[in-house]
Formats: sequence, C-alpha cells, structure tokens
Amino acid sequence: MSRTTSPTTSHWGAYSVQADADGGIAVLPHPADPAPSPLLGNVPGALRHRTRVTRPAVRRGWLEHGPGPSERRGLEEFVEVDWDEALDLLAAELRRVRAEHGNEAVFGGSYGWASAGRFHHAQSQLHRFLNGFGGYTSSRNSYSLGTSLVLLPHLVGDADAVLRAGSSWPTIIENTELIVAFGGIPEKNVFVTPGGVTRHGTPGALAQLAERGVGVALVSPLRADLPASLDADWFAPVPATDVALMLGLSHTLLAEGLHDQAFLDRYTVGSETFAAYLDGYTDGVVKDADWAAAICGIDAERIRALARRMAASRTLVTVTWSLQRIQHGEQPVWAGLALAALLGQIGLPGGGFGHGYGSMGDVGDNGPQTRLPYLPQGRNPVGTFIPVARIADMLLTPGADYAYDGATHTYPDIRLVYWAGGNPFHHHQDLSRLRRAFARPDTVVVHEPYWTASARHADIVLPTTTTLEREDLGGGRRDTHLIAMHRAVEPVGEARDDYEILAGLAQRLDFEKEFTEGRTAREWIEHLYTEWSVEFRRAGNQVPDFAEFWAAGEYELPTGPRRFTLFEAFRADPEGSPLRTPSGRIEITSATVAGFGYPDCPGHPVWLEPDEWPGAADAARYPLHLIANQPSTRLHSQLDVGAVSVAAKVAGREAVRLHPQDAESRGIRDGDVVRIFNDRGAVLAGAVLTEDIRPGVIQLPTGAWFDPLVAADGRVLCVHGNPNVLTADVPSSRLSQGCTGQHALVELERCTGPVPPVTVTAPPPLLRKEDL
Repeated sequence: MSRTTSPTTSHWGAYSVQADADGGIAVLPHPADPAPSPLLGNVPGALRHRTRVTRPAVRRGWLEHGPGPSERRGLEEFVEVDWDEALDLLAAELRRVRAEHGNEAVFGGSYGWASAGRFHHAQSQLHRFLNGFGGYTSSRNSYSLGTSLVLLPHLVGDADAVLRAGSSWPTIIENTELIVAFGGIPEKNVFVTPGGVTRHGTPGALAQLAERGVGVALVSPLRADLPASLDADWFAPVPATDVALMLGLSHTLLAEGLHDQAFLDRYTVGSETFAAYLDGYTDGVVKDADWAAAICGIDAERIRALARRMAASRTLVTVTWSLQRIQHGEQPVWAGLALAALLGQIGLPGGGFGHGYGSMGDVGDNGPQTRLPYLPQGRNPVGTFIPVARIADMLLTPGADYAYDGATHTYPDIRLVYWAGGNPFHHHQDLSRLRRAFARPDTVVVHEPYWTASARHADIVLPTTTTLEREDLGGGRRDTHLIAMHRAVEPVGEARDDYEILAGLAQRLDFEKEFTEGRTAREWIEHLYTEWSVEFRRAGNQVPDFAEFWAAGEYELPTGPRRFTLFEAFRADPEGSPLRTPSGRIEITSATVAGFGYPDCPGHPVWLEPDEWPGAADAARYPLHLIANQPSTRLHSQLDVGAVSVAAKVAGREAVRLHPQDAESRGIRDGDVVRIFNDRGAVLAGAVLTEDIRPGVIQLPTGAWFDPLVAADGRVLCVHGNPNVLTADVPSSRLSQGCTGQHALVELERCTGPVPPVTVTAPPPLLRKEDL
C-alpha cells in the first residue's frame, strides 16, 4: 500500500504523518526529538472521529425564531445547512448587531490554542476579521497566567522577563544545589509549548538533575508533581497554604540572621515593611514557623530546617503557574519572589527565582528566541475589553463596573459572541453559571472541528479543518525549527479553513479585499515566510527561499545561548540595568499596588485566607479539597476522544485520584464510579486510589468534554467528569481578575445503581431542512 509522508507540528511537538490511500494515518515523531510527547497518540483516532462537525449547522430554535436570548442552547437539536445559507445568515446577523448596538456588542472570544500554525492561527484570523468589520470587545491575558501577567510588572517591571527568560536548564543543572519547588515541576506539562517544540529538552534536563543528585524540596499535595526519578524531600501541605509556608520560611531567615541584608538594601525596596509584617508589628500576629505549621500542616521544625538548608545552598525558589490560579493567587508569586530576595541569590547562576518550571515546555529552555512569521491582525477601533476569565460576569451583568489593575471599567452589553479556536466550556469555571451566561446573547457563533460543549451551546456552528487538512508554517517560542506544515489528508466532510470562512463573510460584508489582500491561503503562507526571511537575512542569517524550505519540510533556526540567568544584568549593574519598576529595583513592597487600596491584594505579600480551603466553614459540609490540574493525556480538552485520553478513563469517565484513607471511610474501591459534588453541581468520575496524594485531597484533571444533565434549578451533573462544574467563578483579586479554577471544596460518594451514560462522544441530534 502506497503512503505519503507529510511534515507538520503541534503544540505538543513536531511530527510526520503517513497517510494511506484509504484514509488511514500513522504518526511519526520528529527524528531530532529526544523525548516525543505521548500526546501524539491522540492524533490518528481523533482525525475522523464521529464527533467531527461535517456540515454547517444552526440551532433549530435560532433558525426558526431568529436571534435572541435562549435557555435552549446546549439542549436543542441542530439543522444542517449549506455553506451559502450559513454565511448569509451570519453576515446578516453581524450587520444587524452592528447597526442596532454597535461594534462593542460583538465579543471576539477566540483563545488561541486551536493550531500551532502561524497563519491558520484561529485567534489571529478572527481578530483580523473583526478588526476589518469595525472592531469588537476583546479579552486580555490568559486563564493560565491571568494573575501573574498583571502582578509581575509591578514587582520586576516586566512579566516576560520572568516567564520567557528564566534561568536556563544548563545553568540550573551546573550550579543549583537545592530547588525548592512550590507546586513541583510536573513533567506531564513540559511536552506542550504554544506553537510547538521540535526537541523536548526538559525531560532530559530533569534526568540530569537526578544524575547530579541536585536536592529538591517538593512542596505539593501531589507527589506526581515531580518525576519519581528525583529523590525529593516531599512537603505535602494543606492545599492553598503555600504562602503561609513561604512566610514561615522567610521569618526563620530573618529571625536567625540567615538573610542577605546587603542584597535587600541594594536591589530591593520595601523589605523593611515586609519584615515588620512577618514580625507581627502590623497585625499582632508573628508569621513564624509555628504559626505557618498550624496553617499548612508541615511540622515547624521541618520548616526551620528547610530555611537553614536554603540559606546554606545555592537555592532556586520556583513557583508553578498553578499556584496563581486560586483566590488571592498573587500572593504565592509575590511571597516566593520575596523569599528568594531574602536569600540574596537573585541574578546568580543556579539561584534566585523562577516561575513556571514544569508548567510549560519552554520555561528554562535554551533554544533560540527568534521572531517567527505571523499574520497581522490590524488595529481594533473598539477599546472595550475584559480580563479573559470574566466572560460570565460580562454576559450576565452588562453595565456593571469592575476593578482591574488600578482602574475601573464597565462591562459592555454583548449581543453576539464569536468564538474560534477555543473551548470556554473547558477553560471557564462554574459551568452551570456559564450555561446561564451563554443563554443571554442574541447569537453565539462557533468555529469547531468537533462537537464540543462550546459547539453544542452555539447557534451557528461552522466546521473547520484540523492541522492535518491544510498547509501552514509552524514554530513555537524557543523552538529550534520552523516547520513547513504540509496538508496530509483532504478535509473531513465539508470542513473549511477559518481563513476561507472569514473571507466568505468579508466578501458578504464588503471588505474582502482588505481582509484577504488578494491572496489565497497558500499565497499568504509564502508571503509571510518571504517577508520574515528578508528580515532574518538582514541579521546575518542564511535562509532558504520558500520553494527550498517547503521541499525540505523544515528550517533549523540558529542556536541561542545555552547558559543564562534571570536578572543577571540587573545583578551585575543595578544602576546601569535597572528594572522597569518605579524604583528600578525589585519591589517587595509596591507603593503602586498599595495605592490601589484593594483589600484582597495589599502592597506586599500577605496570608489571606481563601473562601474554599480545609480551614473554611464550608469544609464541614465539603471536607475534601479538589485540585483541578492540567491533564497528562491531552492538551487542555483537545482530542479528548483520542486513544491516549480514552485509555486513561475509568469506566468511560475521567479518573479522580484519592488517598486510600478517604476511599475506605466512604466505602470506595479502585475502579468505582463516584459522584463528586458541592453547591455548584456534581460530576461523575472513576476512582483511582493512590498514596501519592495528601489525605483529604482529591485530584481530578481538567479537560473531559462537558456532558451535562441539567436539573430544574439549572445546576448540572457532568457524567463525564469535567471538574469546572465544581470550581468557583470568582476572580483572584481586584488587581488581576484572574482565574481561580485550581481548587474547590467538595464531597465524594460511591454511585449505586445505574449511572447515566456518557453521550458527548457522539454528535448531537442533527436534522436536515427537509426534515422540518
């Protein structure tokens, strides 16, 4: 049987596709990849899965009665229509909303994980289209880092300096003696990088740390947050209490004279205010190791011993992104930075502070930092925006004010939601509330390859191609290669590229020329590459022309430096290389943040008790602390129907991990279907018992496709195990308005009798117009 081999890439790595004449495919990792992602195993079975959207579809009620709010979204059958009718309907609705309510009433909700391609990047395509249409209400920041992206500029002047230029793994391997890893360094996450990665280097770096015998203090309720090969000292705190532990460590350093006062005086501002808080001068509470132990459940002597070990070693303090996805999520990042500053090792090789090691594959990577080709989006004439995690607030409370980073803004009145390249019913919290929010607009439009929950809650669903069904350019941050992404198979059903869909709409709305600039998709790809290569050659690099690049399938980018240290230039010359903060230094206390007057985010690191943690009043009713972390078997919710993701299910549902003590007290055995619930709703999941988790904690990863049974009061039971039914839709603080989807208080019980079947792995009811 003859096969064609096509190069491509993805957010989880570069690979080649071998396609049979009969449509079957095989996936081969890139030969230069030392640690290919297991997520590649999801690709073959998902390509033509029965959940693919094969034709344009319109919700029956919207088609029959026209646009308007509807609680039937997510519950009603769809009517398949041809492309011309779908685009005509959508173009007319866009015109109506603009004429009656203005461009501010359109929300461009794309969230850019759909493809690693530089041209067929759904977010860029949609935003370019909506800018040409006259603008739209936009979103800022991300669910992953919504808190840190706002906080870090106040502390160190630049979020990217920490998030994109952290100390390299070679530097850490050669110089670090102790890593204190708050949230661990979860290896499951390092296979993913936005835009792709050709050589996965972090697994090898972690192996080298183990070979060198670098000490690691793992601070997490989950032992799996660090590879088993690393012989770690495991601190398993009460969830959401990392800040109390950091403050106890900081107090020990100060009380025992183990801090670096000279560093604090020269490189920071506000350490004396922080020290006064630790000593209890501001609130009468001394934040010593005994105080911390009572909150976080770690023995006080272990806390003191760890502080002494940190002071005696070249120590790297790291904080995962997960720790800022909680209520008061600013505090773990701020307190971790302050703790590192007290040690005085910021800017020294192997020491200092890091944020995100194990949260994303390119944190610590020493690949090249190269500007890659990108599609210009144009300018948005509408200035209205929301922090990305506040979509339900916006839809439910138009006209309400909200605080954000020192200013007050107003939620717009959204009449049309246009989503391409994302799945809000994966990312967002309190999905019962999100369903109510999605019932409010006049129209919801979704571009999707699959019948996800977002597609099922739309009015107009337009089938889009996957990466394998189109051509593109691919490459990620610090990637070693630019990949020529060849089309491997023909589009499934009537699926079209986002570009083709939006060009058809632009033609109907009289700005096709401005949107397409007269180019086909292939001509755009060649244009973007050629434009980039000219600039790249000016910098002294040798770059093949497009035809040569396309035939080769890839271009290996020039290497970057292997060894670099976060803030090394600032450390060497703080006057000549100041930080972009008001003081030019690290702001342990920020006068700017203090001036905002936010009680939920004061001007220096503090312990603030969250609404949901084991010390809260609600813990009497809901005694288990849920950690809803990233999955190991897929990227977010992508390809949940793929083989790797499906194989990890238990009884066809997402697996929930719990300690045998918690299982025994509830009569639960390994493999049982269990019901997890709180006041917001409930989910079904399959029980997996493990001692590698703190008692009283359960872990249910995000990303199971939302499969709701809706009760009369609007609350839902997700029969497939999506934990965001249970998490709270509240902001981290008034400063950032970030996502808090990592934690929730819940209870768990064994299911008895028949359990509802999983239905989301089949398409919703689909009608033809002739059936009406």
